[in-house]
Amino acid sequence: MKSGGIFDNEKASNEISKLQEKTRKVGFWDNNKLAQEILKTISILENEQKMWKSLDELYENLELHFELIDIGEEPEKSLIIELNKFKKELDQAEILTILNGPDDSKDAIVTIHPGAGGTESQDWAQMLYRLYTRWCEQNNFKIKVINFQSGDEAGIKDVSFEVSGPFAYGHLTVEAGVHRLVRISPFDTNGKRHTSFASIFVYPILDDDIEIEILDKDLRVETYRASGAGGQHVNKTDSAVRITHIPTNIVAQCQNERSQLKNRKTVMKMLKAKLYQKKQNELAKEKNTVEEQKMDIAWGSQIRSYVFHPYNMVKDHRTNIETGNIQSVMDGNIDFFIRGYLLKKMENSQIVK
Repeated sequence: MKSGGIFDNEKASNEISKLQEKTRKVGFWDNNKLAQEILKTISILENEQKMWKSLDELYENLELHFELIDIGEEPEKSLIIELNKFKKELDQAEILTILNGPDDSKDAIVTIHPGAGGTESQDWAQMLYRLYTRWCEQNNFKIKVINFQSGDEAGIKDVSFEVSGPFAYGHLTVEAGVHRLVRISPFDTNGKRHTSFASIFVYPILDDDIEIEILDKDLRVETYRASGAGGQHVNKTDSAVRITHIPTNIVAQCQNERSQLKNRKTVMKMLKAKLYQKKQNELAKEKNTVEEQKMDIAWGSQIRSYVFHPYNMVKDHRTNIETGNIQSVMDGNIDFFIRGYLLKKMENSQIVK
């Protein structure tokens, strides 16, 4: 198996060499933004090289296992293990070939909002936050919490966090939408079954060269005391910042940093990302290619259902992919859902063409 038809390794090596030569020049860091872009490009190309090299090595190893089995010197069980390794890496490579949108390679901001239902939905939002934290850990993505508001009794009222890593936005944008939970409520003394909803919003973290006009007169800035985790600093100073963009009524807030100035900087980054996403959604809607990701957090609008009772099932309603292994999904194993949706999206785009 040779990957040159899909990924030109020689061309990538030449490009990496040219970019690395730039990093060695005097004054490379004079333009910090350009320097960071060059380093990020080098990292993406090197990771892609490693991926295709690993696939080639796994394929050659498989061929060796087939030869050993043919002459009776190796059990088939070892071949199955190697096949599973190869399939896992091939699936990851397939996803990266699909993620070719202008924002797919960017880092992401993820926000989780509970729907109506008080403690039930807030607890469900907490469960989803744990799910995505586990998924990020498994995929070597870094998480930085921007805003976290605990629920009154349990769960969370609101959480926003940055996810940093190769193609973070491309992966996580698949998860944007309403997620529905059906279970026997641990908060209901009568042991009744409850249905809860929570919504996931995903925004790309923008490069500095993307212009989004935000006028000071269009902003309403509020400061307040942070709540939730934060040690001694919590509730002592008005360091948390909430900014409302008045024309669109889009709100961004941050209470993660001790400094009000740092929180405001983070909020402006979030606001810029949300306004950019709104603009992209409007353009896409005009072309009738995608729907806006924001929907009512209620019946009929969910993208995925998680049923804990009366049976065990997690089903993605966009692809009809489902599994009965709920615990595995709640532990962050959702790559097959992401891959399934991306493949269907690619198939639909080819049909449209």
